[in-house]
Formats: sequence, structure tokens, C-alpha cells
Amino acid sequence: MRRLLLAGLAAFTALPALAASSAAPLDLETIMANPDWIGQAVESPYWSVDGQAIYYQLKRDGSEVRDLYRVDPVSGRSEKLDPAAVAKADGPAVFDRSHRYAAFIRHGDLFLRTLADGHTVQVTQTVEKESAPQFSADSRALQYRVGEDWYSYDLARGVSAPVAVLKFSDDPDKPKTDALEAEQLKLFSTLRQLKADKEAEKANAKALAAADPGRAPEPFWLGDKIVAVDTELSPDGRWLLVVTHAKDYTPGRQPKVIHYVSDSGYAEEEDARVYVGRNAPAPQSLLLLDLRQHRQYALPTDTLPGIKDDPLAAIRARTVAALEKAGKGDQAKALKAPDVRPVRIVASSEDGGGGGIEWSADGRNLAIQLRAIDNKDRWIASVDFADHALVNQHRLHDDAWINWNFNDFGWLKDGRTLWYLSEESGWSQLYVKPLDGKARALTRGRFEVSHPQLSEDGKWFYLRTNQVAPYSYDVYRVPSSGGELARITRYQGMDEFALSPDGSRLAVLHSAPYMLDQLAVQPVDGGTPRELTQTMKPAFTAHDWIQPAIVQVPSSHGAGTIYAKFYGPADESAAAKPAVIFVHGAGYTQNVDLSWTYYFREQMFHNLLVRKGYVVLDMDYRASEGYGRDWRDAIYRQMGHPELEDLLDGKAWLVKHHHVDPKRVGIYGGSYGGFMTEMALLRAPGQFAAGAALRPVSDWRLYNHEYTANILNTPELDPHAYEISSPISYADKLADPLLIEHGLIDNNVLTADSIRLYQRFIELHKKNFWMSLYPMERHGFVHPDSWFDEYRRIDELFDTYVRPVR
Repeated sequence: MRRLLLAGLAAFTALPALAASSAAPLDLETIMANPDWIGQAVESPYWSVDGQAIYYQLKRDGSEVRDLYRVDPVSGRSEKLDPAAVAKADGPAVFDRSHRYAAFIRHGDLFLRTLADGHTVQVTQTVEKESAPQFSADSRALQYRVGEDWYSYDLARGVSAPVAVLKFSDDPDKPKTDALEAEQLKLFSTLRQLKADKEAEKANAKALAAADPGRAPEPFWLGDKIVAVDTELSPDGRWLLVVTHAKDYTPGRQPKVIHYVSDSGYAEEEDARVYVGRNAPAPQSLLLLDLRQHRQYALPTDTLPGIKDDPLAAIRARTVAALEKAGKGDQAKALKAPDVRPVRIVASSEDGGGGGIEWSADGRNLAIQLRAIDNKDRWIASVDFADHALVNQHRLHDDAWINWNFNDFGWLKDGRTLWYLSEESGWSQLYVKPLDGKARALTRGRFEVSHPQLSEDGKWFYLRTNQVAPYSYDVYRVPSSGGELARITRYQGMDEFALSPDGSRLAVLHSAPYMLDQLAVQPVDGGTPRELTQTMKPAFTAHDWIQPAIVQVPSSHGAGTIYAKFYGPADESAAAKPAVIFVHGAGYTQNVDLSWTYYFREQMFHNLLVRKGYVVLDMDYRASEGYGRDWRDAIYRQMGHPELEDLLDGKAWLVKHHHVDPKRVGIYGGSYGGFMTEMALLRAPGQFAAGAALRPVSDWRLYNHEYTANILNTPELDPHAYEISSPISYADKLADPLLIEHGLIDNNVLTADSIRLYQRFIELHKKNFWMSLYPMERHGFVHPDSWFDEYRRIDELFDTYVRPVR
């Protein structure tokens, strides 16, 4: 019998259990084929406005097109919508405070629905893309944005109008100080009269506009030195917050990606992202516009606690001293710490989990999340509208870096109490804080809380958390006033959820190691779920897949437990055997869990390796997600060092517990996993029989700013961290066979990374290294032919250098 993942995985018995004999033989070409043969994952579920249906998307076989489906959560009947039905479908809805109206975006236009009778009005019909609908605090208007411009639709009059007109230039009517002009007016009465007439006309036009609500608002002249990067309107319509940066900001020189196989037949260039340290991200500033009084106020950040500190002072002092000793005084001066650290405002969930600007529902309070560009501090500040100033409500400091995740925040229904996620305890937990009171934790423990959703009645927070075990995720809920954290779902592989409009049910996406995301509906009190989809295909489910066993590898370096997936035969023998260690990418991601894996091809490849006599270990090394702040921060200023210790502990565990021959262990991985493969071979020569590095970072000085500067600071400030963290620094240590594989049009980890390391090996007269380049692949391969060729070479590498007994 195959090992079960865990004794508690009985929930997965709903999957078909078909005999292996009904499946076609497993081979590498099948594994790396277009994954349509597996099935399609359910994507982007949301509730209909009336809560009587759930919409979701499925990828169309043989295409990247997504089709829209609608399912009845009661009967389970699902239907694919044709274009005519799509044109009438609801979009994800927002509701007014009185719950009389709903609004949603459909095909880029805005729609309004009256809930009592279902009457629907199309508010816009434009070529622009409307977004961010919200109702005014008094439910009399529907507000929305087009780019950075905000509009308000008057529900009674049926008219849309801009709430503000932003002009990024100087006011042409602003009086100018000019001695000659003053002299002219002094000398000539006719000029004085003409000027007085113009001023009278302007004053009259202004008075008429002020008395006529049908007129467009007077423009705000914001100057020609800035540009807007975000705007947010208060629900009461009085205030507009504008996030800006300098107009003349330039990101720095961009390297090029070359398309050698192109439609034109010519080699074509493409700009790629800037290298780390070439130019820091643009500092951002805040403008508060009073739409009622037509005034604008800057919101300075220099009052935030710690904003004038230098968290990098010790590193800065060492680097400056070294530069001055080397006679590089100009470079040393360039590293002077700023008097006030520049900040950025996280504008959307794509930028780091949780929006950076949150108005209370009544528009009376505003909270802004700011981050220092050095990413050592995060502040959540409210706004004092009387003094036009920021008021700090919460400061999170990390000597390493503030996490990209766990930055969600918002307001309770009272509009005066903030809620937010914070890693201050070492683990992401949920907190509430009155504006004039102390913060209080709603959750506590050595687990991570994410995706908080406040119920419509404001009584509950629904959360995703791994309280049971680091690898097991489900939906929980906790009272917003404080109380017990209660488990609702029991999938252990819960990936996403959405509350129904009435707050009584959850639409849940869940998966398993060999089951793509499926949709279910479940009562919020934890009742029995109803499964709504089954999109797996028999060609895939017919295989007798090896269930990965979750194992705990002890750290020999005081790090505690390293969780891993182990793939091995059901009837494992005591004979010495070869092994492969797989290293996941991204660094900060979690691959040891009970959900469908991003590395599904690799997981199938591991099945194939086991059938050829290998065992496979897939580890969540230090830096991985799901294990708290300290596990993530362990790699600060030393990427590739704690992780390698963990991988070597994994090898020792295989030798001790699974009779693995220590001389027959291979290693491979992509992206960060490719980086770690190179670090393993170059920093621990002789430990691995061979390695395959896919799209690896070989020199962190060539990677981007947003990721790299968080972990290693910048190369100008902290050159030592880059030196010890880059595989190219250890090129002279290559002693074991290394295969490098890279997409030529990779605009994430540039191909130059691999080509530069390859050239170092050439100049060092190294042997047994190879490079395979893929002309039509970016960072994530998409073409089956490339996938097959890539893994054929990896398979041959391991069969040549790892599998045979030496």
C-alpha cells in the first residue's frame, strides 16, 4: 500500500481511486506535455449579487482563454456561460452601508443594482476601464475611478461627474512677481482696467460654479514637478489622498533581452528590469486635497517614529571606512545616510499583500501604510484632518526586512478601530487597535494568519491559517471583539475562500497534492461542505501516484525542524540507493504543504525517479514561507548559507533513514532552487554527485532591487553580503558535474547570469559543466518541447552521474 500523507487525510477520499493498470505508462514526454491532459483548476470564484450562485473560471483546453461558469451552490448544477450570458453576468460586487444597492464591474464598465427588485443600470459605457467602485457614506452616490481620476454617480439624478480635476502643472492664473509688469500697471491705467475686468470675470465664473452643482469642479494645480501614482477618495466625498513621486525620477539603465527567434526574422531587443542598487525606487509623498474647501495640504512623514534613524549605520560605517581607506572618497560620500528616510506607500495587494490606503466606511478616518525604502520599518498612520498631519498608530521594525506578505489592514465597522496583520511576535497574527487606545491581539501562537476578511455584520474575522501544522491550511474564524479561534474547514489544503453576501456561507477553493483546485460551499458555522466541481481528467487520476510523506528533518545547526516531502517506494529495501534533492524556487515560498503544487511537473518527475530506483527529498529550507519571521530572516546578508546547511542535513537524514549512498545524491531546482544548486556544488564540493541549475541567479548584483535589496541591502552599501551570497564568487571550487539550463528571453533572472558564470568556468579551465539555452522561454517555461528537453537532460545527468554505483 502507498503511504498516506497523514492519518487525517481521509477528506481526500473523494478523489477517484483508480487502478494503475487503467493508466498509460508514465514517461517523461507525458509528464512534460501540455498540462491540459491533467484537468483544469477552478479559478477566481465569486458570489453573485443575490448570493444564489457562484461564478468561477476554467482555462479552455488548448488555449489560454478562460471561460466563465456559474454554479448553483444548492443543487450543484454548473453551466458554462456563452457570450450572451457573459454579457449579463454579475461581477464581484460591493454593497452600500444600508445594503440597498450593489455595484460591480463588467467588461470594464460599471453597473448598479437595486437589491429590492433586481433593477440594474449600466452607469458607464466607455473605452476606459472603470475600477474600484464604492458607495458614498450616505448611499446617495456611487464613486469609481478611471486611472487616477475619480468620479461620482448621483443615484437620484443619474449623472456622473468628476469629483476633482488634477492638473500637474502650475496655475496659469497664479500671480507672478515681475517688476516690469508691476511697473507697466503703475504707468498705464488702461492695462489696470483690462486686468480688473479679467479678474472680475474670473470671480464671477467662480461664484457661478460654486452655486451650481452641475458644473465641473475647479481644478487643483499641483505643479509640474510631480506625477500621481495613486489616488483614494473618501466615501463622504470630502477628501482625496494623492500619492506622488518626482516627475524627473529615472529608474536607471535597463539591460536588454534579445529575441533571436522572432516574427520578423531579425534579432529584436526588449528592455528588462534595472539591476539592484542602480537607482533606488522613487520616494513617494502624500497630498491631501480638501474637495469642499478646495485646498491642498502636504502630509509630511518626518514625524513618524524612527524615520530619522539609520538601521544600517553599522554596515554603512564599515563600508565608508573601507572606501575612504582605498581612496574612494566620492563613493564614501554617496553612502551618507538620509536625514529622513524616504518611504513608499503600498498601493495594492500585488505590491505586498493588503492595500496601503484605507478609508473608514463613513469617510471620517483615514489610515495609510508606509514603508521605508530600506524596508526595515513599516508604519500604519492615521490622519489628523485638523492639523493635516500623520499620527502613528503602529510601527513594525525588522532588523532584516519587512515581509512582503502579511500587510493587510483596515477598519472595524465602528470606523474608529483599526485591524492589521503584524509579525511583531515572530509570526503573522491579527490585531485590533482603537485610534486612541492600545493594540490587542485577536490571535496568538506559532502559526501564520493571512487573508483576513471581516464579515458584513462586523462580528467575525475569517482567516487562512496553518494552526494545526505548518503544512496544513484551513479557514478559521475569530470574533472581532476577541475570543476563540475556531476551525471551519478541514481540507488541510485550503487555498482561497469568499464569503457570501449574507455572510452565511463560504465558497472554498481546496486542493490536494494530486488534485487541482476545486470549488466547494460550506456554512460558516463549520457544517458539512458540498463539493461543486470535479475537473480532473481520467488520464491523470488513473495513475497510482506516490503520495509524498511529510517528514521532519532535524537541523544540526540549531534551527529546529526542517519540514520536507519524501518520495519513495512502498516496499523500500535496505539496499543502498541513489537520491535526488529538489530545491524549490523563490526562496520565500512554501512547497511542503497538502495542496496542489506549483511544481506539479517536478512532482510527476519525482514519481518517475522513484520508479527508476531513486528516492527524492523536497525541503522547505530556511527562507521558506510558512514558518515564521525568524525562519525567513535567517538568510539576511548570507543567502545560500543557512539553506545549504539545511540541504546537507536533508542528505544526512536520507543516508541515516533510507539507506541512501552518500556518494550517489543529486540536486536540482529552478530560479532560487537553481541558485541553491550552484551554491551546493560550489560551496560544498564532493557532497553531491551532480546538479542541475535551472534559470539560476549566479550573481545577485544582476537581480532586481525590490527582492534583493531587502535581503542583501544594496551592493554599494553592503558589498560583502553580495560577495558571499553569489555563486560566481565560488566558481573556482567547481568539482562536480553541473548542468545549467536557462531561457534566452528570461526577463526575471537574465540569461547573462548563467552566461557570465559559464565564462568563468571556461577561464578557470573547469570540466564537466554544460549549458542548455532555450530561445523562446522566459523565466517560467511554457512550451512542452522545452520542458521535455530540459528534463530529458536532467534525467540523463542523474542517470549518468548519480544512479550508477561508483
